Amino acid sequence: MKVPSRLKVRPSGVARAVHDAVRPARLLLVVKTMLAVGLAWAIAPHMPGVTDEYPYYAPLGALVSMYPTLMGSAKSSLQTLLGLATGIALATLIVVTVGPTWWSIPLVVGLGVLVSGTGWFGVGREYVPMAALFVLIIGGQNADDYSLGYLTQMAVGVVVGLLVNMLIAPAPLTAAAAARVDAFRAQLGEHLHDIGSAVSESWPPEHEQWADDAASLAETTASLRTALAEADESRRGNPRARGRRAETGHIHEDLASLDRIAHLIRDISDATADTIWDRPGGLALDPALPEPLSEACHAVADVIALKDPSAPESRRLRGEATRAVRLLLERVDDRTIDARRSMGPGVLIAMHLRRILILSAPPSNAEEDPED
Repeated sequence: MKVPSRLKVRPSGVARAVHDAVRPARLLLVVKTMLAVGLAWAIAPHMPGVTDEYPYYAPLGALVSMYPTLMGSAKSSLQTLLGLATGIALATLIVVTVGPTWWSIPLVVGLGVLVSGTGWFGVGREYVPMAALFVLIIGGQNADDYSLGYLTQMAVGVVVGLLVNMLIAPAPLTAAAAARVDAFRAQLGEHLHDIGSAVSESWPPEHEQWADDAASLAETTASLRTALAEADESRRGNPRARGRRAETGHIHEDLASLDRIAHLIRDISDATADTIWDRPGGLALDPALPEPLSEACHAVADVIALKDPSAPESRRLRGEATRAVRLLLERVDDRTIDARRSMGPGVLIAMHLRRILILSAPPSNAEEDPED
């Protein structure tokens, strides 16, 4: 009997981009940035001395200081101010020596680009040559006043931005990272379901998306590691990151297990695709194996998709998956003896499914053999 494919329509890149842009955390950053820029612009004209002549740099300082995390804001702000100070120092050296000329301006810009490549300035590296250029060209004869106003007003904006970010602390990104890991778990389960459906369809199967999607699993894992690193960063110095709900240790453990499962599923997918479409290296699948192989894939996929391996439903699903894998292994053993041939995708898939069951077990049972 033909098993209907469980493939789902994936959201387009545009839809994902729009969704990311309107996330609550992103909207909060938008509001805080607007507030910081407005406050900086209101404060800038009241600065003492000549600095009030350059109020437009205060909103710029507020803008560059706004990051989704508190530590990110502090780090980027300090790096920006360091880059500005270094660029101004380079320009001052030219001003007090040869002065701005047709050759000294390109020279100081080149030095700024060279110095910014040291890695000391982080996100502020672009401001090293920019500040030097602005001081020499815009400051001109008033380079001293311009340098003071430029750096001071940028610092005013940075301080305003940091204060706004501290007073309206962003929520830790832990929940978002956990949700993405859960979505990846569901994706792995769906992918294994698709493989189970593919091996039971008329050959070659009508649907090929599951084979194409296998390559994206590694990219998904990489993006999840980045999201989890951002979640860790969002907790540093954040008063809203207190309590167990903000901890990420268990998410790291889940992602590590899912990453290993993803490698096994990709291997299963590649071996199955090689066999189905007779690719180089593909081995024939014994006609007696598609049915138990499909049932084992579906059963193990249900176990992978479980968010809580210790839930009551988990015992039943793990029992069904264990039986399905055992039946597949027995059929593989029987056919190996009958056909006098041990090579074939059925052997590899059976071994990988058994390993996936071990990796999907609760921590206390992770070392248990699924056949026990």
